[in-house]
Amino acid sequence: MAEHERMPRRREWPARVRRAWLTTLKHTLNRLTGALARWGHGPFSLIRTTGRKTGRTYETPLILAEVPDGFVAELTYGENVNWYRNLVAAGGGVVVRGRREVPIDAIEPISTEEGLRAFGPPASWVLRLLHRSEFRHLHATYHGGQ
Repeated sequence: MAEHERMPRRREWPARVRRAWLTTLKHTLNRLTGALARWGHGPFSLIRTTGRKTGRTYETPLILAEVPDGFVAELTYGENVNWYRNLVAAGGGVVVRGRREVPIDAIEPISTEEGLRAFGPPASWVLRLLHRSEFRHLHATYHGGQ
């Protein structure tokens, strides 16, 4: 077998690396940040979604910026991640932070500048340095005057 046949094709390599990275996060960092979000400590929240194929409930830890009518999410890994695809397919979900649960009833793209403004400094400075540009507004259905 020639050496070039043993090397993965360029298009396959990034997908495999990405899958391995997301799996590692799921089983390590996500457990810690999920616990912090559930306790209401730190900058983390959970997004609770229903699986578009399985119907199971999933919770994914994220850093969200709270805005008057909901939250802003930065799509670090793009639109092709399960939490986002599930949220869109269901037309909403729930943001959990500590004991507080906030229903989400709409997901809308927003501009990079709007997204950065929602996070404010110093988080917006870091996001700008990392060239983050995909943000979504998660419109909340607040009850009881929250």
